[in-house]
Amino acid sequence: RKSYGLGAQAMAGGSHKVPMFVVSWPTGEIGGMGLEGAIKLGFRKELEAVEDSGERKELFDKLVAAAYERGSCLNAASGFEIDDVIDPKDSRHLIVRALETADCNNFSRRNFVDSY
Repeated sequence: RKSYGLGAQAMAGGSHKVPMFVVSWPTGEIGGMGLEGAIKLGFRKELEAVEDSGERKELFDKLVAAAYERGSCLNAASGFEIDDVIDPKDSRHLIVRALETADCNNFSRRNFVDSY
């Protein structure tokens, strides 16, 4: 549902291109790190330049909303980062189908992903 940072990269074997398939529910989020933290770091100077705390919060909220739009699973699927966005009720069926069609005898050994 949420795929952020090196933890997500390690769980996916180093890339979302490595697993047999990667799907998300419509509420899924993908990003290099938590989006609020990314905004605080990436737009620190712009946020500090706004003196009024109410205006600063308004700018922060606007930037976070834009980041969530860019980090949505629908956006990721449209750029082929993930294979599909699925209805949650279809999850079990797709997992069973993937396991049934997997050629378990031909999996190559993958490299270790060091998340540090």
